[in-house]
Amino acid sequence: MTNQPTNDSSARISEWLGTHVPDAAVAYCLELWLTYPFSLKITAKRKTKHGDYRYHPAKQTHVITVNGTLNRYAFLITYVHEIAHLDAFLTHGHDIAPHGKEWKHSFQGLMRPMLTEEVFPVAILSALSRHMQHPKASSSTDPQLMMALQAYDQTITGVTLATVPLKQTFCFHQRIFTKDEVKRTRAWCTEVKSGRRYTIPIVALVEELGC
Repeated sequence: MTNQPTNDSSARISEWLGTHVPDAAVAYCLELWLTYPFSLKITAKRKTKHGDYRYHPAKQTHVITVNGTLNRYAFLITYVHEIAHLDAFLTHGHDIAPHGKEWKHSFQGLMRPMLTEEVFPVAILSALSRHMQHPKASSSTDPQLMMALQAYDQTITGVTLATVPLKQTFCFHQRIFTKDEVKRTRAWCTEVKSGRRYTIPIVALVEELGC
């Protein structure tokens, strides 16, 4: 975990941030880190979320975690997404919805300076600008943005769920599912082991049976 930087450590922290976010975004990310009182933790890949924000009342500390396996553009979006939670908390208190109007307003305001072609490739910028009009709890729930970001992953394996035929089994996050039906941008799928049904974005990368 890396604590909040000081002015003396800014150069070192900027170099470190440069390994995770686009070059044009480093100064802004450092500015946010100097402005807000949080510690940052880079985690291994998690199956259910890209990042997280936690406030610890006993210590009165704020901790933000971001998956270290994200590409630079997804990392930047997640980083600002989580700082928006902190900003909404400091502005409105803890009695607000996690992704309610207060968070949306904070996220939109904090993300606005980054919505330029200097920071994002055109394909991502187009999808992200549209996404930011009504930001959702996760970029993974926005098919267009998810596809644009996946194109910049260093290692892309598997096929999109959209290409898997109905009733065929596939592997997703090391679990076996059967694709049942498609509803717009998501597919209803049944986990073979438990029999439980889940919805999965049709742009999600999955592995065909045999993984």
